[in-house]
Amino acid sequence: MRFYFAIAFAVMAGLMLPDAAQAAALAPTAGIGGALERAMDGAAGGDGTPLSFSLQLLIIMGLLTILPALVLMMTSFTRIIIVLAILRQALGLQQSPPNQVLIGLALFLSLFIMAPTLNQVNAAAIEPYAAGAIEADVAIEEAGEAFHGFMMRQTRETDLAMFADMAGQQQFASTDDVPFSILLPAFVTSELKTAFQIGFMLFMPFLVIDLVVASVLMSLGMMMLSPTIISLPFKLLLFVLVDGWALLMGSLAMSFG
Repeated sequence: MRFYFAIAFAVMAGLMLPDAAQAAALAPTAGIGGALERAMDGAAGGDGTPLSFSLQLLIIMGLLTILPALVLMMTSFTRIIIVLAILRQALGLQQSPPNQVLIGLALFLSLFIMAPTLNQVNAAAIEPYAAGAIEADVAIEEAGEAFHGFMMRQTRETDLAMFADMAGQQQFASTDDVPFSILLPAFVTSELKTAFQIGFMLFMPFLVIDLVVASVLMSLGMMMLSPTIISLPFKLLLFVLVDGWALLMGSLAMSFG
C-alpha cells in the first residue's frame, strides 16, 4: 500500500506545482489537486462550507482510477514489461509465460527498483504527514521531488530538449526546474527507446538460431516443416543454459542504476 500512497503523493505534486508555466500547462487538472488538498486537510470549500464526505470520497476514488496509468508512466514498469514481451516473442512462445505472469513479474521487479525512491517518499513525506509534523502541501512537494529525481536520471537530454522546445520553454537553470508536464512525456519516450534497445540485443541470438535451423531444413529438402517447431527447443535450451531469467532480471535492475 505504501507504493500506491507514494504514487498518489507524486501525482498530487504534479497537479500542484508552483511555477506559472507548469500551472498553465496543467490548468485542467489543477482544480482537482486543490480540491483534494482541501479534502485531506478538512478545510472549507470555495463557498466557506466544508466539503461533504461523499465529495471527498468521490475525489479520492477519482484519483485511484488513474493510479494504474501512473504506475505505467512514472516508474520502471514500462521498460520492464516491454522487454519481457519482446523476450517472449523472440523465444517463439505464444502464451507462455502468460500475460498475468509477465505483468506480475514486471510489477514486483518495479517495486524492487523503485524501493529507494519509495523509501525516500515514505521518510520525507508520508510518515511526517501522518504524524502531523508537516502540512499536506509540504508532503506533496517532498514526494514530487523524489519521483522527479528518479525520472530525471532516466530521461535522455535529447528527449527532454525536444519536449521543452515543443512547449516553448527556454533552457532550464537546473534539472529541478523541469516541470512534470515536460518531464513525464520525455521520461516515457526515453523508457521506450531503452526498452527497444534492450529488446534488440535479446532478439539477436534467437534470430541466429532461427536462421541456422531454417538453412538446415532447406538444405535437407524439408521445406514443408516449420523451422519454428525445430528451433524452439534449441532456443529454450540456450536460455536455460545461460541462466537467462536471472541474467535478464539482474540486467534490467542494473539498467536503472
